[in-house]
Amino acid sequence: MAQITKGVERLSEVIEKDKDVREMKEPTCEDKRIIDRIVESVENPKEEKIRIMQLTQEAFKSLSNEHMRYLTKKIGVSYSDLFGIATFYHFFNLVPPGKHTITVCQGTACHVKGSERIISKLETLGIEMNGTTKDNRFSLKSVRCLGCCGLSPVMTVDEETFGRVRTSQLDGILKKYV
Repeated sequence: MAQITKGVERLSEVIEKDKDVREMKEPTCEDKRIIDRIVESVENPKEEKIRIMQLTQEAFKSLSNEHMRYLTKKIGVSYSDLFGIATFYHFFNLVPPGKHTITVCQGTACHVKGSERIISKLETLGIEMNGTTKDNRFSLKSVRCLGCCGLSPVMTVDEETFGRVRTSQLDGILKKYV
């Protein structure tokens, strides 16, 4: 019964999200011109969707729903196709990123050594997973492996790596970026 309830709740979320997408406003004329140039710069847009999405994100810092909706019209693909790509690959941002990006490793060694506690602590500090703080200072992401298993649990802030991280150290680490 609980699984059915969760399924219905998930379906309701999807329907509500789809409603939001259908009622979405158009990108500005300038944004459309930029996206048009991006699509025109690619030889075969339908086969180079990821490249187009990367270039669009580079231009706007994130892939907004409005921009993805416009891309679907320009390329001739479905919104769910682009949204699926954007949510599958960790390097796409659906919300504008903060000034600093925190990445927490979720690989096996880091998971065993407490990466979930690090994420929970960051969330209590107001930094939500796959989100950006209200002051746009920090974004939080997770990755499957940062390749520093001997230093687990590991997190990065921008390009700086922190190993053997404990939740008690997080305030001190983040103060460097305030």
